[in-house]
Amino acid sequence: MAENILFKKVKKTLKEADASFVRILWCDNANIIRGKAVHVEMLPHYFEHGVGISAGQQGVPVMYDAVVPKTGLGPVGEVSLVPDWSSLTALPYSPGHFRVMGNMRLNNEAWGLCPRHFLIRMIEAAKSQGLEVQAAFENEFYLLQQLGDRIIPADSTVFASTQAMDIHREVIDDMAEALISQGIPVEQYYPESGPGQQEISIRYTEALRAADWQIAYRETVRAIARRHNLKASFLPKIFPESAGSGCHIHLSLWWRGQNLLPDAQGVNGLSDMARAFIAGILEHLPALMALTTPCVNSYRRIRPHSWSGAFRCWGLDNREAAVRVPSAAAFGIPTHFELKTVDASANPYLALGAAIAAGLDGVRQNLELGQSVDVDPGHLSPDDRKLQKIDPLPTNLGKAIAHLKQDNVLLDALNPQLSTAFLAVRQAEWEAMKDWDLEQEVKVLLERY
Repeated sequence: MAENILFKKVKKTLKEADASFVRILWCDNANIIRGKAVHVEMLPHYFEHGVGISAGQQGVPVMYDAVVPKTGLGPVGEVSLVPDWSSLTALPYSPGHFRVMGNMRLNNEAWGLCPRHFLIRMIEAAKSQGLEVQAAFENEFYLLQQLGDRIIPADSTVFASTQAMDIHREVIDDMAEALISQGIPVEQYYPESGPGQQEISIRYTEALRAADWQIAYRETVRAIARRHNLKASFLPKIFPESAGSGCHIHLSLWWRGQNLLPDAQGVNGLSDMARAFIAGILEHLPALMALTTPCVNSYRRIRPHSWSGAFRCWGLDNREAAVRVPSAAAFGIPTHFELKTVDASANPYLALGAAIAAGLDGVRQNLELGQSVDVDPGHLSPDDRKLQKIDPLPTNLGKAIAHLKQDNVLLDALNPQLSTAFLAVRQAEWEAMKDWDLEQEVKVLLERY
């Protein structure tokens, strides 16, 4: 009966919008957003059980559409991509088309390799410890122009340039309007440091919706840019001498409407729970990076003195630390924290789910958070960094993968199937691209991300 009522509601929504197709989306282990579209006339046949996709789709790397052998996947096997109808959204940039997020199911049960279900599991794990996670993905991206066979920035301005705001007013306004029409609240906009680089920040929300919004954000920004004869790319490093693009994750911890992160009497204004959660993220960060910065290109961005979080440490208002805790002057004490060692080549369900898993391990073990670092750690001597227990983070994907292979907490959270497939996909990417120069990476990856 409930499904019948839901179907009637969805059917009415689609009819009123004169819809033609519903796109059912998934995001694979290489963070490529994919989808299958069902025509509205055929929707009754797919409403409950979704569409079929090859199980091998979760074994495909970013370079080509073929399954990596060591994923444990291949040409045999079918899973269902079942719509989460609560995420149904009209696409303002594709009239007549709607989007819905899909959950992968096998034999009518959640499939162990489904990234979205991984995040759902981690959300439930947090709730079992009395925590509800709120999050937001903070994206930077480039607006680019095609000049013959060259890709160039869409402007030559600097950080927060009002000139850049004028140059790109129409496209930015269209992006903001498109996001808002999908129920995604836009908070701020400003041109970023690189020429043609932009940032449109959106409001935080509960964790699953935050990851769904990240998928919608990437789709929307790229589609609107195309309408303006521009390319938008979230690739971490496009130009050697210009700023890289990150996708910081902002996190806060709640329970029954109360923010558990601040504590006016706590050290640095943080509760014991918050300090242990942040300590867990830092404890697992070298391995976590295989999921939050999982592209070969990611490590061209993560450099000292580039505000990208190249060192394992945290600090109040310190943009060189991997974890920044904003002082939140309006409230007098911190209300959230920011994981900087993230970019948009990361599958948002895997990145956010793994960050939660790491934080929860810190809470379970009651890990101690070290002192806040109030200087650029890159300016400290190696001896001083060692004394303060500040470690340089992995400098390439291969090293991050090696750390993840040894991190039983994250591997167990992912589960054997998902961790095997993910590691095999990213290992294949590392082996294929580790000797490429930046130009080769950009040629292949620019429009993937």
